[in-house]
Amino acid sequence: MEKITSHREFKVYQKAFKAAIEIDQLSNAFPKEESYALTDQIRRSSRPVCANIAEAFGRRNYPKSFSDKLKESEAEAAEPQNWLDFALECEYLSENDFSRLDKESENIIGMLVNMQKQPKNGLSGLILKTHTPNNRHSTSSACILNAQSPVPDIQWQ
Repeated sequence: MEKITSHREFKVYQKAFKAAIEIDQLSNAFPKEESYALTDQIRRSSRPVCANIAEAFGRRNYPKSFSDKLKESEAEAAEPQNWLDFALECEYLSENDFSRLDKESENIIGMLVNMQKQPKNGLSGLILKTHTPNNRHSTSSACILNAQSPVPDIQWQ
């Protein structure tokens, strides 16, 4: 098993980053009068999820701190769902876009909860891959772990 060298190797980070980008792109179509209200809120609420995962990685040598930061990330992951509810109700989002993003938010929250349960060995559901500067978010050389499989020993730095 390769050593995890970056927060970008976490599947949950990749999913949270992708969701934040998609929210940003979809919110471009919101009415201009929402620029400093709903558009700003939904964008700002989606970004701390991956930021907290990155910070958690920086605390990986301290399992309690690592787990605490993941708890913050979990709480942050619920906030965009609130703003998605408003966007759907105001008819700024299609039912399809809402359902996809809401489901992805639930998936991200579930992954964060699972990671918190065993901060040092509970890394099920992550993609561990080689990180290269030109292909930062690629999973082509991935080793995929699913939640039901035993978790291999992870080399913590």
